[in-house]
Amino acid sequence: MITRSIYIGNPAYLKLKDEQMKILCPETKKEKGSVPVEDLGLLMLDHFQITISHNLIQKMMGNNVVVVSCDTHHLPHGIMLPLYGHTEHSDRVKEQLEASEPLKKQLWKQTIECKIENQKNILIRLGNYYEPMIDYQNNVKSGDITNMEGIAAQHYWKYLISLDFLRQRFGDSPNQFFNFGYAVLRSIVARAIVETGLLPVLGIFHKNKYNPYCLADDLMEPYRPFVDLLVMQWLEVNSDKDELAKEFKAYILQIATKDVNIDGKKRPLLIAVKITASSLYKCYTGEKRLISYPELV
Repeated sequence: MITRSIYIGNPAYLKLKDEQMKILCPETKKEKGSVPVEDLGLLMLDHFQITISHNLIQKMMGNNVVVVSCDTHHLPHGIMLPLYGHTEHSDRVKEQLEASEPLKKQLWKQTIECKIENQKNILIRLGNYYEPMIDYQNNVKSGDITNMEGIAAQHYWKYLISLDFLRQRFGDSPNQFFNFGYAVLRSIVARAIVETGLLPVLGIFHKNKYNPYCLADDLMEPYRPFVDLLVMQWLEVNSDKDELAKEFKAYILQIATKDVNIDGKKRPLLIAVKITASSLYKCYTGEKRLISYPELV
């Protein structure tokens, strides 16, 4: 089932009634809209005058809705997910905990190969210099011990944006557009991980003790180029804008319904990340050897 991504950037009172999220004006109590909770996949809250009822929160957690809260700078600051989203949660976590280091290194190799492949296809689509990406992709080792990911990224960003562009979390424009898109993507991937019955904190590569979403940061790597493409298409018609306007945020939330190719079929990205998370679990149990990742063609 395709779920909806909702962005709320104005004062609002959100409550549950008749299995729906009701959006009310906080002053007049007049209803401004409603969405069935079962249709929700992601809810982004981006205003300090938004009030939400506990009833609605509980209902959303029961339906595996990810709630993203933005800070005073209007950037995603927190993610709310249910503690577990699968009936076999403890069994699946056990398999995840017992995954061997050689297996995780092989899975990381697959992840980086796919990421570089998709980055290469972005450059090709935009008519940019891509040839070195082929060598970088072909030389990824188990665990990416030679850091082909980083070497490929240097080439990718130079020829995606400009030769002097520095890809940074707090860097100059257009970094903020990519950062916002990745935050949305991370929320979507974290939701799929919980729904699969795995723990987002246990990554196959990322191990930062301060990061509760290590596995989401692993699995989202091959999906990042889909954000990059959306951002580049936005910049193509909005080259004079460098702030994160509401229009851009609503635009980037569309990524959940964008079609991608995965396992030889076209699927919305929201469904594709579930396929990816499920295939990872099957790799843990030995049912599969390859993670299912999306192709950008």
